[in-house]
Amino acid sequence: MSRTRFDSMECSIAQSLDQIGDWWSLLIVRDAMRGMRRFGEFHESLGISRNILTQRLGRLVEQGVLERRDVGQHGTHWEYRLTAKGRDLFPVIIALLQWGDKWIYFGENLPVVMRDRATGRPVAPVRVTDADGRPLELRDVNLSQRPEED
Repeated sequence: MSRTRFDSMECSIAQSLDQIGDWWSLLIVRDAMRGMRRFGEFHESLGISRNILTQRLGRLVEQGVLERRDVGQHGTHWEYRLTAKGRDLFPVIIALLQWGDKWIYFGENLPVVMRDRATGRPVAPVRVTDADGRPLELRDVNLSQRPEED
């Protein structure tokens, strides 16, 4: 069964999901953020079939989230590295992690503990803020479609 495509939907969320929305792709991005680079590392971490992993890595490269680098003798060893587009997914991955910590693990026995590398202190929850840094909640924003042009 093939997944539904959103490439014709005019919505940034739909377009983003079309590029990186399946769970394997997000877990590959997570692992790349943890420093994994090689096919075998992703395969071992995820326990995903080789053909699915190959497809997802290819799609992430095609979408510009990862780049594939030749680090061997003329195409014998490859590494996958996050691009700037891939690194920009950092707050998305962290927001998902923090949401799971709160609503699935209820803040107890967390499988991953995230700390600031420089200070060792816990990382604050991801927040949406206004242009001046004031925290915003859903009730504070207006999400509307772009007006039709005349």
